[in-house]
Amino acid sequence: MNEILLGVDPREQPIPALVWAADEAVRRGLALRLVVVVPPVHEGLRYDVLAHQSALRIRAESAIANAEDFVRELHGGLRIATERVNGVPASVLRDRAAHAALVVVGSRGLGRAAEVFSESSVVVPLTARAPCPVVVVRVPEHAAVHPPTLVVGVDGSEASQAAVAFAVEEASLREARVRAVWVWPPSVFTHDDLDEGLAERRRLLAESVAGWAVRYPDVAVSQEVLRGHPVEQLALVSEESLALIVGRRGRGGYSGMRLGSTVHGLLHRATCPVITVPVPHREGLNGDPAWADRSRSGSIDRPSPADPLGTGARRPLRGTVGREDHPGPSPGSPER
Repeated sequence: MNEILLGVDPREQPIPALVWAADEAVRRGLALRLVVVVPPVHEGLRYDVLAHQSALRIRAESAIANAEDFVRELHGGLRIATERVNGVPASVLRDRAAHAALVVVGSRGLGRAAEVFSESSVVVPLTARAPCPVVVVRVPEHAAVHPPTLVVGVDGSEASQAAVAFAVEEASLREARVRAVWVWPPSVFTHDDLDEGLAERRRLLAESVAGWAVRYPDVAVSQEVLRGHPVEQLALVSEESLALIVGRRGRGGYSGMRLGSTVHGLLHRATCPVITVPVPHREGLNGDPAWADRSRSGSIDRPSPADPLGTGARRPLRGTVGREDHPGPSPGSPER
């Protein structure tokens, strides 16, 4: 869990995703790993397939080099590693996510069917199956709005509890506040007792955020119950937020059809980065999710585990700046 993973789009890397990932790596004192995936080519004659594959590799190399140069201009001292891998993008990034604190990807807009269903699609299947939080950056965060705010959707489930945990920790890193929102959809078949129902949901919301003020006294947490459709209301209240954070139930399928209608809708509708947080497989001794980064006091240059990706001995991270005990830039990662 010693790095932020950024999926680099070989077609055109969205700048907001690069900025978000680099800034987050600095905030958490982690390395940044840039991964570009060259998808397989199945159709056409052998010569055409080889030519197409070669063109994709060249484009991928250019994309990851440009992304690395851009990040170094933002944060010269940030430790960066790069990889070019052959495979299905969502599957490759999901496998790498098992060893990352966060995965960050850009989005061209989920209204395009090709992004959702094609073999090279990433956002929906990765969000549905990644074992760590996934940040989808379609538009920049609203950093100029004060006070800086993170919105978290709460519904009392285990998934939303994980989302609250992430939101409070992230707010502490950013010196921001948390706006915890419970959306109460109107019932179609029964007549609700509005006063009783509102009181009950306020109680449940208070229970969901209880205890975090003690662990993070620097974070102000407001609570709000809204009536309406969850996608519409959460998208509305997050319009001027740094990010919208929601929990993700279940393991999900490759196509993302089990992602959940609320999360799927927010990926399409929200006008800020969307962070989906899975239910942790296990908890640490202090009750934190297994993927939670508790090393906030660490520095960017702290040592890394020898084999974070499960692929044998780790190559040195590239381009450590201003340190005599690191060899400096090294050749790009070999193709797999």
